[in-house]
Amino acid sequence: MEYRSFLAIPNVLGDSLNTTRNAQFIGDILKQNGVKSELLLSGEPHSAPVVYGEVLVPGATTTIAFYAHYDGQPVNPKQWADGLEPFKPVLMSDRIDKGGKPVSFPNDQEAFQGMWRLYARGSSDDKAGVFAIVKAYETLVKTGKKPTTNIKFFFEGEEEAGSTNLDVIFKKYTDKLKADLWVICDGPRNISGKKQVVFGVRGDVNIDLKVYASKRPLHSGNYGNWAPNPGMRLAQLLSSMKDNNGNVLIEGFYDDVTPLSETEKQALAKIPPVESILKEDLALGKPDGEGKSFMELLTLPTLNVNGMQSGNVGSMASNVIPTEATAVIDLRLVLGNEVKRQVNKVVDHIIKKGYYVIDHEPNDEERKQHPLLAKVVMRGSGYNAQRTPMDLPLAQKVVNAIETTIDYQAVKIPSAGGSLPLYLFEKLLDAKPITVPIVNYDNNQHAENENVVLQYLWEGIETMSAIMVMK
Repeated sequence: MEYRSFLAIPNVLGDSLNTTRNAQFIGDILKQNGVKSELLLSGEPHSAPVVYGEVLVPGATTTIAFYAHYDGQPVNPKQWADGLEPFKPVLMSDRIDKGGKPVSFPNDQEAFQGMWRLYARGSSDDKAGVFAIVKAYETLVKTGKKPTTNIKFFFEGEEEAGSTNLDVIFKKYTDKLKADLWVICDGPRNISGKKQVVFGVRGDVNIDLKVYASKRPLHSGNYGNWAPNPGMRLAQLLSSMKDNNGNVLIEGFYDDVTPLSETEKQALAKIPPVESILKEDLALGKPDGEGKSFMELLTLPTLNVNGMQSGNVGSMASNVIPTEATAVIDLRLVLGNEVKRQVNKVVDHIIKKGYYVIDHEPNDEERKQHPLLAKVVMRGSGYNAQRTPMDLPLAQKVVNAIETTIDYQAVKIPSAGGSLPLYLFEKLLDAKPITVPIVNYDNNQHAENENVVLQYLWEGIETMSAIMVMK
């Protein structure tokens, strides 16, 4: 199974040897199908290459560029279920938490069953997108069908690190990358299982937050009630940022959100409700949002605590008052938000809570002078949200092409919950992107036990093929 071989190549950024192997694997498939292919290099140290290819169709007046990324999130193999390893793909009869059992890889391609799941890092996010696109074109080659547009292939290797060098690539190869529309193959299909088209994405930026107390750990009995506890301080600071319904309390947090258009509101109203599916699947008693629909909440900015740490827990717990406490805050942005402005709202809130904010480790004088001390550092540069008009004619043609493969109307979403740096496509290439996701919503992307439903992968190939031959 070719996809099995692809998934067996580790794809964590920083592993330069395997990054090159991934890029070569993709390039080889393109070349085997007659696609002119090359690696686009940013020139920056330790950067991953972009795999680029193009197919020029005689008489075609439109160019569609297809994007996916081949890199994946870092992995901790110890967190994966027994019998699973990130880069040793395993077939399972179902989701492992629903009683799925290992299945041997059949020798006969037709023996695979659609609802089997393939477990491996990148199986959904986003080697599935890469594979669906290249195999879609291979399908056209093998069946003798001709694309109706010029096609460009663009497979990135740094998306999970924030597409660090995407702007460099776009500036360096602007003429080569001109296209009338970009089709982004990333993310999951609608939770209902229906195929969907997504017209926008959230932006994203992460913040490291650290608060301090004494400069060395203290005995909790000898110093308790006197020495401040940084874990408690951090918990109180974070709790001040949101109410019990999940609404962000930071001043001005929602003020600059661009309202949805009437077309986008109508599309939102037509999306099938998914709350009951999610509550059952996730065993949630009551979600946040004060009754707003799941899809409506995706159009608002978020503040999430990715993780917290202060002292030790479990078998390593000890009776101490720690010296510091840290958290990583994840901000998802929507149209109208701007990265630095949104981060500054958080910083201003911390200052209003009495903290002196710095961007470095404090010295003794700073510790003594400022009883409430917080280090706040933005991770990377972050990126803003993007949204393509839902009535864009070429985007509507893509929707119509997808609907030739199904017996229902595709779900159309103004903006996805996840993030991609799609604003760069508008800013640097003067192009409009739309996202056509293909994988199952319960794929565990970015986490342990990542998986893809085989039927969704096959249907993803069908979807990409339909776009390539759209009217």
